[in-house]
Amino acid sequence: MSALREQISNDMKACMKSGEKARLTTIRGILAAIKQIEIDTRQTPDEAQVLAVLNKLVKQRKDSIAQFSVAGRQDLVDVEQFELSVLQAYLPEGLSETQIETMIQEAIAQVGATSPADMGKVMAIVKPKMAGLADMGVVSARIKALLAA
Repeated sequence: MSALREQISNDMKACMKSGEKARLTTIRGILAAIKQIEIDTRQTPDEAQVLAVLNKLVKQRKDSIAQFSVAGRQDLVDVEQFELSVLQAYLPEGLSETQIETMIQEAIAQVGATSPADMGKVMAIVKPKMAGLADMGVVSARIKALLAA
């Protein structure tokens, strides 16, 4: 069992003892998503897979917050924001803009990318290094802007 998954399980037990129902519900959702990966792949997920699950759940919460905000449902926005804060507590600290920029520049130099047609090559190098540490949509847009210039 990965250290992160073990931490999440221990936090679930602590929430059960302390009676934090809202946090407990979110943590149970995390563990259910991890368990689904375990069932689908028939193997214990490693740290990277657990991070991928957490990132997917974070993205879902952000999308929900945006949709509920547009619909004027502040009550649901508050619930989603609380769940988002619980999820983000398990994620490692993200990369700074400078770090992202440096990694992209290094990847561009490594593959000799000169046009937007080379974006896939750059993404292939950058994505594994930044997985779970940066929003890949932002990274993709930045690569596209640099290659178009």
